[in-house]
Amino acid sequence: MAGGYIAHGSEKEYPGKLTFRVFIACMIAAFEGLIFGYDLGLSGGVTAKELNIKPTDNQYCKFDSQTLTLFTSSLYLAALVASLGASTATRIFGRHLTMLSGGVLFLAGAAMNGFAEKVWMLYVGRMLLGFGIGCANQSVPIYLSEVAPYKYRGALNMMFQLSITIGIFVANILNYFFANMKNGEGWRYSLGFAVVPAIMIIIGAIFLPDSPSSLIERGQDDKAKKELIKIRGTSDVDDEFNDLLAASQASKAIKYPWACLLTRQYRPQLTMAIAIPLFQQLTGMNVITFYAPVLFKTIGFATLVSIATVDKFGRRTLFLQGGAQMFICQIIVAAAVQSKFGVDGNPGELPKWYALLVVIGICVYVMGFAWSWGPLGWLVPSEIFPLEVRSAAQSVNVSVNMIFTFAIAQVFTTMLCHMKFGLFIFFALLVVVMSLFIYKFLQETKGVPIEEMFVVWINHSYWRKFVKPAEEHGGGQA
Repeated sequence: MAGGYIAHGSEKEYPGKLTFRVFIACMIAAFEGLIFGYDLGLSGGVTAKELNIKPTDNQYCKFDSQTLTLFTSSLYLAALVASLGASTATRIFGRHLTMLSGGVLFLAGAAMNGFAEKVWMLYVGRMLLGFGIGCANQSVPIYLSEVAPYKYRGALNMMFQLSITIGIFVANILNYFFANMKNGEGWRYSLGFAVVPAIMIIIGAIFLPDSPSSLIERGQDDKAKKELIKIRGTSDVDDEFNDLLAASQASKAIKYPWACLLTRQYRPQLTMAIAIPLFQQLTGMNVITFYAPVLFKTIGFATLVSIATVDKFGRRTLFLQGGAQMFICQIIVAAAVQSKFGVDGNPGELPKWYALLVVIGICVYVMGFAWSWGPLGWLVPSEIFPLEVRSAAQSVNVSVNMIFTFAIAQVFTTMLCHMKFGLFIFFALLVVVMSLFIYKFLQETKGVPIEEMFVVWINHSYWRKFVKPAEEHGGGQA
């Protein structure tokens, strides 16, 4: 059985390499992040002027409008509902079909928004977009973690975050050009252009193979083994295949995965499924990017750094380093904002050196987020769930993410208006809390095969009292 101190990985090593087939499959699947990112960037491009919000000289309260926050956050409730339904879909119909459904729903929503003639069409289109995003965010991280070789799982999974970043960046560029259209129809083109990433995703998903774990889960063992041989580039897959079969047998013994997830045995996974997406939304990233959406170019660069280092230095290292970096930058930005904006929010003329200092502070903060809580917030939850509760746990992960994305979008502009520069300090203190949580409760997961992940909790000084000994575990037999 797998053992050893988990910081050095699992003792079990599966043969295989990073094949062209698995790279292309992961890249196509990760492209589902484009639709999420495009919508995030699209929402960030909606201005107070376009929504007929009364302007104000107080820069803290410039975007304090329920109309704006409702537009921005309504999609996340639809995504929340869809992610719960997608849990059953991914288990019964597979990850592939759920991803394809996400693309189709997003296409329908984009088309309805682009051709909208009535306000109700915008709301319905927005809901369809949310349903598509819910399906994508539920299925893609799981698929990437299941298909990727365990030695490269971190890097390949982070392609999802990179796609989100690309989607945001493209949306901001298009927002800039469409906003200058003299006929006032720019908003229609911005909304309708979302059909492009949707079509790309649908075409790619049609040819996407399902993961071996999903095929086994649905009783297609022979097809699963053939696919495993293809994506690993070797016929020597018996050990990994047998572990997948063992995990599937344990999964089939669980008739009610949602109820199972609430039992003591799965306390570590449930805690991470709730805490990590919650903390990801409490980093203060929304405050920064709402005022500086073009800084997602910085996120793209930093995410590439994370892709290159996550399987070398590990998840914990990036979490803790990124947290320290974000904390320092938030304190610096808070001091800078207080010195010029004060409490009335009217800075007057800002010198160039001051603007440069704030931009540098924000860029360094964004980089810290982009190689830690940004991509790792999707990677770590998707790789720690055992097959029997994987779909249900991922739904919890996505649901918590959507709930707090919605909540933060609803309140943070009002918080900024009332807390002013103190809001940056508030989020800086939260970063300290979440970093301490990672230090105390998250064991390293790099280099651990996904079906051997139970070793992580057995070797942890706190979580070991919740999980069963390895010999009683349903999967990962050597």
